Amino acid sequence: MAGINLFYNFTNPFEKQKEQRKQQRDALIKKNYDEIYAHELAHKRAGGDLAGTIVIERNADGIPFAGHVDIKMPSLNPNNPQKAIDDANTVIRSAMAPSDPSAQDFKVKAQAENIKMQAQALKSKTTGQKLDYTV
Repeated sequence: MAGINLFYNFTNPFEKQKEQRKQQRDALIKKNYDEIYAHELAHKRAGGDLAGTIVIERNADGIPFAGHVDIKMPSLNPNNPQKAIDDANTVIRSAMAPSDPSAQDFKVKAQAENIKMQAQALKSKTTGQKLDYTV
């Protein structure tokens, strides 16, 4: 007697929905992570030695929602205002490096521009006080 296969592969609709939600969540995680990482990588590359590591924050569900790269703000040194100007220019480039700068990026830029202006004023004030013997 030939056997008849009566097995039916029943797909549980709840399992199917669960798998679809997992795929959607995974796609969202990848999309958010890729966008945030690209933004922060632009800061890091432009910031050079002044930029720290890339940090990506995740919500309670593990979905990336924000990122940051610490950057060392220039300090105003009366003995070397040019270094503060150069470092401020690096910070400004780093803040504006992503194609979509955030409000925080514009704040960092403004802070660096303020330091740069102070350093330029200090430099112009001290430039005339030195004797320059060029032969």
